[in-house]
Amino acid sequence: MQGGRVRARVDPLVIDVVLACVLAALTIVYGRQAYEAVYRQEGRPPFGLLAIGLSLAVNLPLAVRRRAPWVAFAVSHGAFVVYTAAGFQPSANLWAPLLLCFTMIRHNPERRAAWAAVVTAATWVASGLAAHISVELAIGQSVIGVGVVWSWATSINRLAQRNVQLAELTAQLRREQELRARHAIVEERLRIARELHDVVAHHLSALAVQAGLADFVFASDPAAAREAVVSIGTSSREALEEMRGLLGVLRTSPGVGDPDQLYQSSPGLERLDDLVERTRAAGLDVTLAVTGPQRSLPSGVDLCAYRIVQEALTNTVKHAGRGARVSVGLRFEADRLAGEISDQGGSTSAALPSNGLGLLGMRERVRLYGGSLRAGPRAEGGFEVVFTIPLAPLETAGGG
Repeated sequence: MQGGRVRARVDPLVIDVVLACVLAALTIVYGRQAYEAVYRQEGRPPFGLLAIGLSLAVNLPLAVRRRAPWVAFAVSHGAFVVYTAAGFQPSANLWAPLLLCFTMIRHNPERRAAWAAVVTAATWVASGLAAHISVELAIGQSVIGVGVVWSWATSINRLAQRNVQLAELTAQLRREQELRARHAIVEERLRIARELHDVVAHHLSALAVQAGLADFVFASDPAAAREAVVSIGTSSREALEEMRGLLGVLRTSPGVGDPDQLYQSSPGLERLDDLVERTRAAGLDVTLAVTGPQRSLPSGVDLCAYRIVQEALTNTVKHAGRGARVSVGLRFEADRLAGEISDQGGSTSAALPSNGLGLLGMRERVRLYGGSLRAGPRAEGGFEVVFTIPLAPLETAGGG
């Protein structure tokens, strides 16, 4: 039961049996009455046992029109031809052959259906001629009757084909939606993998440099060694926090959990000062300058800008050498965020990692948001990374 209604499916065989019996009964009743009222005066044979038997043979095959359509069609039309040839009233048994013609057109290829239509039309013409009507009228009523049935059956066939095609398209659309959903999941996990690369690369580079510094000055400068060890603890805790959040996303099934909680560990420009402090603890001289009207950024853009600065500083820690001077500049403009990270150390394009994954990752991030990025050696020495990310234009005061 659905929606308070019970849906019962009736067996088509039962419908066909009822149809055959009702049509046979109506034909016999009509035939006997028509004979007494009209056809007795015309001298036609009485509507007796032979006429009743032939009428049953014409109509009862409707009961198996779905199970054995060609047998039903042949028996009905054969009995109709015998009935007409015997001289019985011609108007009594017209409809069963026409319904069987509909069945043949409905469930057979067009060529076979055409043969069934031709046979039905011929029996109708013969019946019309037996009723002593003109040849033109006999042919006309045959063409109209069979033509209506042909049009009706072919229209139902076209509708059924469209329904099948619609069902196939629906199934295909469902499969494509599932594939798109899977693709989105894969893309999201690749993004998380890039996040993990950034986190691990930056923090491990900083930890390695700070550990080396602590070992180097352990005896000569205990205060500096202590500061390096404290910085190692801070960097490691932050790395664990970020990786814990990202791995939590990987463990969580899509659509489960609170997205805000899953991504709350993703850093942004508000943590830029901490990043600069960690880089200074690694032995670099870092200056940070942020100019222009600062504003809240979309989370994706905020994370993108942070990761670019982080990757650039990580490369500097790896390749510029201790004591190198690094400048980080961010400029908020009306319709974009511009950034420049440059060093005056020994960093060159040749010193960058050979696989280039850091630069590729930065370019991909910026391209996702419609921005641009340029990275390469500076003419005066060192290395620089320059990027811009479009922002929604600021509204001017007073509506412009």
